[in-house]
Amino acid sequence: MRVDAVLDGLADWAHHVNWIYFVSIPIFTGVIGWLINWSGLWMLFKPINFHGFRVPGLREIAGIMPRKVQEIPGLMEGGVGWQGIVPARAAKMGSIAVDKVIAKLGTPAEFYAQLEPDQIAEHIVNVFRPDLPQLVHDVMMREHPRLWRDLPKPVRQAVIDRVQAQLPGVVKTITDEIGVHINQLLDPKIMVIDHFRKNPELVVRVFKDVGQRELNLMVAFGFIFGFLLGIPVAVIDVTFEIWWLLPILGVFVGWTTNLLGMWLIFDPPEEKRILGIKVQGLFLRRQDECAEVYARIIADDVITLERIGDFLMDGPRGDRTRQMIATAMRPAIDKAAGPLRGAVNVAMGGRRYDSIKDSFAMEAVGRTITPFRDADFSKQQSEKIRVLIARRTKELPPKDFVEMMRSAIKEDEWMLYLHGAVMGAAGGFLHVGLFVWHWIPGLPGH
Repeated sequence: MRVDAVLDGLADWAHHVNWIYFVSIPIFTGVIGWLINWSGLWMLFKPINFHGFRVPGLREIAGIMPRKVQEIPGLMEGGVGWQGIVPARAAKMGSIAVDKVIAKLGTPAEFYAQLEPDQIAEHIVNVFRPDLPQLVHDVMMREHPRLWRDLPKPVRQAVIDRVQAQLPGVVKTITDEIGVHINQLLDPKIMVIDHFRKNPELVVRVFKDVGQRELNLMVAFGFIFGFLLGIPVAVIDVTFEIWWLLPILGVFVGWTTNLLGMWLIFDPPEEKRILGIKVQGLFLRRQDECAEVYARIIADDVITLERIGDFLMDGPRGDRTRQMIATAMRPAIDKAAGPLRGAVNVAMGGRRYDSIKDSFAMEAVGRTITPFRDADFSKQQSEKIRVLIARRTKELPPKDFVEMMRSAIKEDEWMLYLHGAVMGAAGGFLHVGLFVWHWIPGLPGH
């Protein structure tokens, strides 16, 4: 009897439903779901730099606002506008990348050893050798031009030849010294964070190159999730026939659509079996493939021999690097002077000789490290870096791999969900305006 009553009730409900209106709701929520995820990706990655305007006093007001509000890009700088969440969090992405992957390569000394310092030394010698005669000439002409001009040409050439003969040993000493002190000279974390902060477009490239397939799926599934969620929404709406119900339910649909999209990509990190079906975040299923892409970007653009050279010379500890190289050069200059040293001391005095030695050492510092900045040589070495980073990234536990990629947006995901909720509500109002208040007579609320 109860079953008959339920069936009769359903039949009566179906008889009074305007099926055009009913079907329009899940189609509408599907389209809105697609738009939510598409525009959500835009919010994630664009614009690269902050676009908006400054409001006097807003920075001070932002300082007393809730932490979640302070996280809105640009607000803490007193700006009203937008910057993509990922580029806005570029420095944080760099920090996590170091902690999760690069730090696992070992200490800077171990990392430096993988770059084969002997090859680096050989390259420095090859690049430096042709410039050496001119360097000796320039230093002597600056420090004691008269003596240098008065020296017979064979004697001048003998000095240059001895310096050149000492060069491989000197450079080997320098690269060895860099290796010994690299833990104090090189800070990979500062180097990576600084590079990501200055080049936020690189972080966007990491996301897009590594996970473009999953991001496209997220947009496509926006329609599917929106459509499926729209079916119960349509049932509720046509049952209660209250015009403001659809916008409220739209908030739920929009929020949930974005939530499901993020879940689809990142959760669960570990493979699970539910009713015999493999369940795992789409991004995690391609960890090995993504690791290769990620490693290539880091090796080609972030941790390069070229950038290591820049950091050693111009980074926060650059003065220490220069002093260390100069100190290593001075004994070699004494050896190069050889039997001429006594005559030079007599002619110029000990202080003058020391001044020439110091001048030559400091001049040689920049030229010694310059080959680090050789783009072609750096590219050759990048393959070693790529292999190292790819191997470590593949070895990461899935949970750490997800955190490495998701960390830049994790704290800001609420903005995506809120954006989905607002768009869902707007879609609900739009549907009401089109179908209830506008041109279809006989519908609920008309």
